[in-house]
Amino acid sequence: MHKTAITRLTAVLAATALTTGAAVAQSDIDKTGWPDSFTVGTGSQGGTYFGYGSGWAGIVADSLGLSGGAEVTGGPMQNMALVHTGELPFGMTTMGPAAESIAGANPIAPGLPMDNACAMFPMYQTPFSITALASSGITSVADIPDGARIGFGPAGSTSDTYFPLMMEELGVNFERRNGGWSDLGSQLQDGLLDVVAFAAGVPVPAVSQLEAQVAVNIIEFTEEEQAQITTAFPVANFDIAADTYTTLEAPARSVSMWNFAIANCDLPESFVYAVVDAVMSDNDRMVNTHRAALSTLPEFWDRNTVMAWHAGAARWFEENAGADIADDMIHSN
Repeated sequence: MHKTAITRLTAVLAATALTTGAAVAQSDIDKTGWPDSFTVGTGSQGGTYFGYGSGWAGIVADSLGLSGGAEVTGGPMQNMALVHTGELPFGMTTMGPAAESIAGANPIAPGLPMDNACAMFPMYQTPFSITALASSGITSVADIPDGARIGFGPAGSTSDTYFPLMMEELGVNFERRNGGWSDLGSQLQDGLLDVVAFAAGVPVPAVSQLEAQVAVNIIEFTEEEQAQITTAFPVANFDIAADTYTTLEAPARSVSMWNFAIANCDLPESFVYAVVDAVMSDNDRMVNTHRAALSTLPEFWDRNTVMAWHAGAARWFEENAGADIADDMIHSN
């Protein structure tokens, strides 16, 4: 047989073997209880949650052959409630709202411990940053005028839960406003707000859109302000990279809180394992959906110190990331 023909035959046989192996692997998966479709609870349009959530929902739907998508919600607090009750199978939250929800302090249902929402995978850190129009002359927290109209994001969001308290901690007197990120960005541009306090993965779409239309100031914390906030709240030091926004010429000093994807604890173990595998096995694909996914890496599994893990997610991180998750941190039905 001619050498070229042998090479072609070998390639065909190899491809056939791979296809057959994949089919066998798929048939070995227990899909009992798997849904035909799914929805991910995210946040408001114009915020990072919606863009990021739409991205990983698309990856999972494509990888598993299901119909899936993102749903606009009020953010972390509402997502905890929706996933806990099973109204949505998946959502996204930050560590602070997760801890409050589990403790029964979620304002949506005060006194109800929302412990049926389980950790699924680490997403990214949420920096807390302040944006004002350059024309306002506000270049620091100290410049924010008395009684300033500050947009803190959707009611019940991470930003709305923590940023007003941070501003009070720093001695800022303000008038509180709520709304979706795109809407608040428009209000800032129209002069209806003095400042917008964003707590969202960077780049925040609303800020990127805003700075493309008008000159803005992205206001960093001083070292003293940063130390004061990290002492008072469950956040850590964070620098917003200079190349995040065209407005920045140097890294901007900030603080941040980790975000995790969550799943209803009653979902089948094999289903959640497959979802985590689809997201965590190809970071480049995730980054293509949203730059915040640069931190969506297996080694950050240990950033969850609050929620019980879904058994399927825990198994994935133990098998693929060397995770050592305590038994009492894994949800059992």
